[in-house]
Amino acid sequence: MDEKYAELRLAVETAELVDAHAHNIVPLDSTIPFLSCFSEASGKALSFVPSTLNFKRSLRDIAELYGSELSIEGIQEYRNSNGIETISKTCFKAAGISSVLIDDGFELEKMLHIEQHKNIVPFVGRILRIEHLAEQILDEGIRNGKSWTVNAFTDIFLSRLKSFGAKDVVKVFGLKSIAAYRSGLEINPNVTTKEFEDALAEVLLDGNPVRITNKNFIDYIFVRSLEVALSFDWPIQIHTGFGDKDLDLRQANPLHLRNLLEDDRFLDSRIVLLHASYPFSREASHLASIYHQVYLDFGLAIPKLSVHGMISTVKELLELAPIKKVMFSTDGCAFPETFYLGAKRAREVVFSVLRDACDEGDLSIPEALEAVTDIFSENSKKLYKIDSDATSRVPRHVSETLKMSNNHEKQELSSTQQEIVLVRVLWIDASGQHRCRVVPRIRFDNFVKENGLGLTCASMAMSSSMDGPAEDTNLTGTGEIRLMPDLSTRRKIPWLMQEEMVLADMHLKPGHVWEYCPRETLRRVSKLLKQEFNLVMNAGFENEFYLLKSRVRNGEEEWVPFDMSHYCSTSAYDAASPILHEIVNSLDSLNINVEQLHPEAGNGQFEIALRYTTCTNAADNLIYAREVVRAVARKHGLLATFMPKYNLDDIGSGSHVHISLSENGHNVFAASDGSSKHGMSKIGQEFMAGVLHHLPSLLAFTAPIPNSYDRIQPNMWSGAYLCWGKENREAPLRTACPPGVPDGIVSNFEIKALDGCANPYLALAAVLASGIHGLRTHLSLPDPIDDNPDMLRDKLQRLPVSLKESVEALEKDAVLEALLGEKLLVAIKGVRKAEIKHYSQNKDAYKKLIHYY
Repeated sequence: MDEKYAELRLAVETAELVDAHAHNIVPLDSTIPFLSCFSEASGKALSFVPSTLNFKRSLRDIAELYGSELSIEGIQEYRNSNGIETISKTCFKAAGISSVLIDDGFELEKMLHIEQHKNIVPFVGRILRIEHLAEQILDEGIRNGKSWTVNAFTDIFLSRLKSFGAKDVVKVFGLKSIAAYRSGLEINPNVTTKEFEDALAEVLLDGNPVRITNKNFIDYIFVRSLEVALSFDWPIQIHTGFGDKDLDLRQANPLHLRNLLEDDRFLDSRIVLLHASYPFSREASHLASIYHQVYLDFGLAIPKLSVHGMISTVKELLELAPIKKVMFSTDGCAFPETFYLGAKRAREVVFSVLRDACDEGDLSIPEALEAVTDIFSENSKKLYKIDSDATSRVPRHVSETLKMSNNHEKQELSSTQQEIVLVRVLWIDASGQHRCRVVPRIRFDNFVKENGLGLTCASMAMSSSMDGPAEDTNLTGTGEIRLMPDLSTRRKIPWLMQEEMVLADMHLKPGHVWEYCPRETLRRVSKLLKQEFNLVMNAGFENEFYLLKSRVRNGEEEWVPFDMSHYCSTSAYDAASPILHEIVNSLDSLNINVEQLHPEAGNGQFEIALRYTTCTNAADNLIYAREVVRAVARKHGLLATFMPKYNLDDIGSGSHVHISLSENGHNVFAASDGSSKHGMSKIGQEFMAGVLHHLPSLLAFTAPIPNSYDRIQPNMWSGAYLCWGKENREAPLRTACPPGVPDGIVSNFEIKALDGCANPYLALAAVLASGIHGLRTHLSLPDPIDDNPDMLRDKLQRLPVSLKESVEALEKDAVLEALLGEKLLVAIKGVRKAEIKHYSQNKDAYKKLIHYY
């Protein structure tokens, strides 16, 4: 990340979004083709949509969000299996949209009522489409045999329009016109009574249902609506620029509105030009700069244009228009995915535009930060007057959730920000221990964000037994590095609301990464996989831990299991449910997705499985998950430990990780059809073969303390032999075929020989390096072991039975040394040898590990 713009990126990625122009969502059984999600095209023109830039880009975005196959069919299968409410909540949560204003005048088949959207997004308001209201009134009159006159229609139209300003009617926040679609934007503000009378007669001759296209009729109701809007202080949205084939683009240029804008009656009106007026963006910018009534909304242009088109369009809007007049919306319609795509792309585009403006000297960073808030929420809140309504209607727990989006905690600029007193800066050392330094928030914001915190180089040479540098690490107490906070990981601490936490990278000085940094090591090897093979490694962790309670026996404190129930025991879950609920809620507030949880086989043991994501995010999530579990347990008077074998007579705890590979958002670990021998692609087989080949030395990263090997024993669900198996939970590597995957096809593989003492960044980096070696040399997998490996112990190689053996294997592994870095491996081996020495000389010292891990 460019440190210069880290704060700007964080502000953009965590900004609350007020979506001021959108449409109703439709249920899954609507006949509206899903391809309409990606284009304004219709009919036969839809067949060409899959070859558009927007389709190809957006399909990848949606597939990545859902974790589905990269295809229309895969996404639709996911939609159908999860239901409209679930996918809608997924899209809106990922989008970070807090409020949405819906124009429900665009009637869609079976569309959800505006009230139903309140189950999806915290605050919903209405935008009233004036042409639709006029058509409804005329249709009702025709059905009832009413004889329409100019006065009769005008009285009813104005009466109905004004009724939406009453307190006992659903809240309307503004009006909207689609004059651009019907008769063009050259609106005549002085339609005579005779002209309207003739227009009314022509409209009625067209029959029922009415579709108003007569220019005089539309101009007349527009002007009368604008008069009402002024009396209620409503803005009026106007479709401008591009749209579907009903629109004559020549008549959609906003410059046609000048006569209306210069009419003395409407100098105090507020008019919003929708869709960035594309391709008339510069014309719209000009109007906003010289007419105080004109505001700009860039929904639809984002995300429908190319990336270049989106960026250039927003830049054109800002060439002349005041930032206080430019607003975000999605123009989301029919499909919840359109809201997500609009929000995702808007964040990316706005960051790019504001960053360039700072580079070019147009804005300072503080001015750009203010622009973020204005564009994404404040301008809309002020224009549509939704501040008080949104605040009063959003429940407290939803308000907290809205502070998180796309893995990021919202940086509040309100009074809530002042409540934050301290910020914890976290790092994970070579022994896998979580460590932190804490600074006052003011100092963090004013100094630490840019300059970091000083830390001894010995920090990456400490073992679990000693807070000093281990021998043979080449690191000593001499020298200092900088802990540089990664602002994208800054989060409010759920269990202590006056504090925040942030993960840190290790730099020699700001901007210069230290070669011992675990997070940078994982990023570097991930980048290598991407550059050489265009692949991304995804990871999902299963966290096993014990809940222990303290008791005094013979005058000494001892820690015993929270309960004595068995695997998946309902009574164990009931007993721990208050704790587990708080853990899940805390993780949710951190935007960490829990897939499932259950009591495990050990007494007082539980497991929480996290949803897979890119390996770098997965490691971050794992660190925060461990922090949450331990903190919540402490609140309830318990101790949570992730150590591998706290009781040598009970089952051990692992931190199993599921690994898959994706290319452009598509899972390429799985075979494309049933012809593969093992259900894996050639890429998947070679990658996993690399991991299997290096597994003995990998254990130095995934099982990093002597106690780890008390767990890696036969018949302990941990994998004790060098082999792999299909759905074989006694194998250290297990291929998985979860529900929803075609029979015989493997979606990922699980590494069981990994525990809670591992530094996840170093462990995943070592897995990646092993897989890269497999891909480079086209390693082959041996046959899987489908039986209990212990039954074949005479034929299978035993994995290292001690940390000493795994370190010896690592010392011979030139591949890992080359890919991970010679200096880093020297430090790792030195720390591991210190662990071996200490715990071999102090047989009961392992018991203290419950307090460290």
